[in-house]
Amino acid sequence: MAMILTLDTMAERYKLLPSEILARGNTLDLYIMDAALSYHNYQHKKAMGKSTEDYTTEELMEMMQKVKN
Repeated sequence: MAMILTLDTMAERYKLLPSEILARGNTLDLYIMDAALSYHNYQHKKAMGKSTEDYTTEELMEMMQKVKN
């Protein structure tokens, strides 16, 4: 589902059909779109006064400990 939404967003942004995006696009295009949408969502949450952090410091520390062990 996420891929369909990404293709739709790219097609809308660049005024192309989704099939044209599939034929002409590459993974760099998808990477840039993902980064741009993530940043846009971050800015929107920040402007709305919502938390922009996905994890607490404690959760991140626990993840690091699991990786190290």
